[in-house]
Amino acid sequence: MIKQKIQKKEIINHLNSIAPDQNLVFLLSGGTIRGSLIHGTRMVNEMRANHQLGILETLVLGQAYIGTGLLTAMIKGNDRISLTIECGGPIKGISVEATAAGNIRGYLVNNPIPLSKPLESFDLSPLFGPGFLRITKYLESAKQPFSGQVMLNYGTLSKDLAYYFYTSEQIKTLFNISIHFNREGEAVGAGGLFIQELPGADQNDLERLEDTIRDLPSLGKYFSGGDDNEKLIETFLKDYSPQSIADKPISFNCSCTKERFGSFLSAMKQEEKVSILKEGPFPLVTTCQNCNTRYSFSREELEELFSN
Repeated sequence: MIKQKIQKKEIINHLNSIAPDQNLVFLLSGGTIRGSLIHGTRMVNEMRANHQLGILETLVLGQAYIGTGLLTAMIKGNDRISLTIECGGPIKGISVEATAAGNIRGYLVNNPIPLSKPLESFDLSPLFGPGFLRITKYLESAKQPFSGQVMLNYGTLSKDLAYYFYTSEQIKTLFNISIHFNREGEAVGAGGLFIQELPGADQNDLERLEDTIRDLPSLGKYFSGGDDNEKLIETFLKDYSPQSIADKPISFNCSCTKERFGSFLSAMKQEEKVSILKEGPFPLVTTCQNCNTRYSFSREELEELFSN
């Protein structure tokens, strides 16, 4: 992957002045509730730079990056997890994948998102329309991936993720996902919180937590002010005896390389190779859908690839 540089000095200075991105995994109430808290402001801005996103597109895809990052609390080692949305609204779809190590990549089906009229609010439900949300776990220990799917019920990612776990896995789960923009439309704060019951969880604790999470300040605005994950947990979740169990990085990162795309090209059918060498164009430009990195191949490079 080739990361594009963030161009605006104000954003660079802001990112350098706030806490670094982090995924803090923790337990509550004596280990009967697990949680994950992500600060991902730099990740969202790097994603925006590579995919060349506007404000609306940054909000939609950024929320999906944070939501998928929160789900990594359920995987380990070399496991991966993906979030896919297919929908009938202008967004059309989202595909995001995260590794247990915290590397996140993914894309919008429609970029830019076509609008028939200017948005009056950040209510995204009309932009999603009817559709499906799918979660897939690629576990190193399993021969086949595990996948579950539900219909979009709200058009709000945090609510639809909670609905997925309640419907598909019968587990009570809470999400809070937020991206805060300044007056210039820059993403100055981004974060998300994931809370899920474990065996032995007290329903009273879960109901109290639901009220607590509902009353939290905007996580995006909170992180834009420079506060970090530990302070938020100590401030708002101290009554539930939080125990930190993992402090993991979180980042916009894709495993694509020019060599890998070269392998794809060299595996094409012989007639396709002949057609490319005869008709071009040169250089041949390939694009990674997940991170929008472009890799160029000259005629000479293609001749060498195809000869091998």
